[in-house]
Amino acid sequence: MDKVIKIVIAVLALVVVASAALIFTSTVALNDSGIRATDTIYFFYGEECVYCHNVIPFVQNMSRKYPDADIRILEVWHNQTNYALYQKANIAAGVKYASVPQVIIGKVVLTGEPEIPERFEGLIQEYLKKKT
Repeated sequence: MDKVIKIVIAVLALVVVASAALIFTSTVALNDSGIRATDTIYFFYGEECVYCHNVIPFVQNMSRKYPDADIRILEVWHNQTNYALYQKANIAAGVKYASVPQVIIGKVVLTGEPEIPERFEGLIQEYLKKKT
């Protein structure tokens, strides 16, 4: 019986240590902007999405204005490869309910017609600062 209790205590201690490490890691990530110099900048859109088509010219302009930024414009409704990447990027960024149009840079996510034009250029500039 003593052996079982020692094993249970050891497992509980391991769970507590692992939980503390996870909380610490999450706190560090939250204190950072979530953008790394190695990140790709993704713009995800759907072919028939009206809001996406309103934002696409702006994103294309940013791509031309900042040629050193690794900006990828990917259609996700009809391209399964892009859709799989879209899902993976959203999971990595901690997004539970994803929708298009969407920009993902590391753990930073911009969604929708008003937010992308308002914040995208600033995020590109921050990304390029970290790249140099």
